Order: sequence, then structure tokens, then C-alpha cells
Amino acid sequence: MALALYGHPFSSYTQKALIALYENATPFEFRCIGPDTPQHIADWLRRWPIRKFPLLLDGEHEVAETSIIIEYLQQAYPGPVRLLPDDSAAALAVRFLDRCFDLHVMSVVQHAVDAALTGDPVKRQDGLAVAVEKLERSYGWLEGQLAGRNWAAGEAFTLADCAAAPALFYADWTHRISDAYPVLRAYRARLLARPSFARAVDEARPYRPLFPLGAPDRD
Repeated sequence: MALALYGHPFSSYTQKALIALYENATPFEFRCIGPDTPQHIADWLRRWPIRKFPLLLDGEHEVAETSIIIEYLQQAYPGPVRLLPDDSAAALAVRFLDRCFDLHVMSVVQHAVDAALTGDPVKRQDGLAVAVEKLERSYGWLEGQLAGRNWAAGEAFTLADCAAAPALFYADWTHRISDAYPVLRAYRARLLARPSFARAVDEARPYRPLFPLGAPDRD
């Protein structure tokens, strides 16, 4: 049985897994979670009642959480692009950056998005204010961390870049990465030009009106 991925094209964490699959041209079936696919929703919830996506299905073996999905793909379906280095110290550095992008960029964006989804203007304003403060701190740290690097951990595209691409994509929509961070802005542009992420972005274009903070007319 071929691999199947449950998720939604506009979901940042779904995109993170899609990037890994596209990088190595790994064959899989995409099972979109949405109102038009109740059969996928039912199967997804039966398999993963935590109600988070993406979820990877390999036969009857279920793999949840994006970082684990990507590591599983490297172990079970290796390709020419090694998203986690073989060297243990280098792999630890990649995992650290992966967690930084998930926890200190994407989770911050999600906080602002969740506040906006309440429909309460006060919660929306407060949620965005918290996100702006935290994102500014992350932008400043990343500006120094990425200096002199082509990709997050060096010259090779890795798991950390799979995390960074959707995180910085939506972070810039939430709180614009200013000209004060030229290294970070250039890195985000390189990620958008990467064919694997460019494909994920294009597949998600029809869903841009769903972004509760207002999707900008760019990217």
C-alpha cells in the first residue's frame, strides 16, 4: 500500500511534511481533511483522536507529528536529499533549529490566529500584540543565527528548513519581517523559491481567504 498523508494544504504543519515528501519525490496519496471529504475525516479521527494533522499512514502503520514523520520518511523511504545528517552532532543542531521554528515562530503565529478566530476584537488585538513581541525576539535571534548560511543549518537543506518555510511564510503575514532583518528576509525568499515549498504554496493559494488575520496580496 502506498503512503497516505492526511492534512490540509493551507496548514503549516501539513506543508512541512509535504516539503519533505516533495524534496525526494516520494510517492504518496494526499487525503485532504475538509468538509468535502467526510470519509477522510472519519478515518483520520479513528486513527488519531488527538485531532491534529498531518498524519502519515504507511500501510496500517500510523506516524503522527511532523518532525517524527520526516524522520520516519528518511528511515523508511530514503532519497537523495538527506533531511537529517548522519553525524549525531550535526543532527542535533538540525533538530534544535526545527524545534525553534516550530515553537518560537509557528506556535506564536498560531496564538495570534487562534485569537483572531474567536471573533472577539479585544482578544484579536491582544493575541496579535503578544505575537508581535515574541516574533520580534525570534527575528532578532534568527538574523544572527542564519548569518553566513545558505540554509538554516548550513549548506544542506534539512528538516530545519522544512519547519522554517511555512513558519516564516505565515509569520511574515502576521508581523512583517522588516528591513532591519535582511538575512532573515533573504532566507525566507530562498525558501519560497525552493521547488518543494513553492509547490506547497501554490497548492494552498485557493485557501488564502481563510487566513483570519488577512492574507496579504504577495507571495
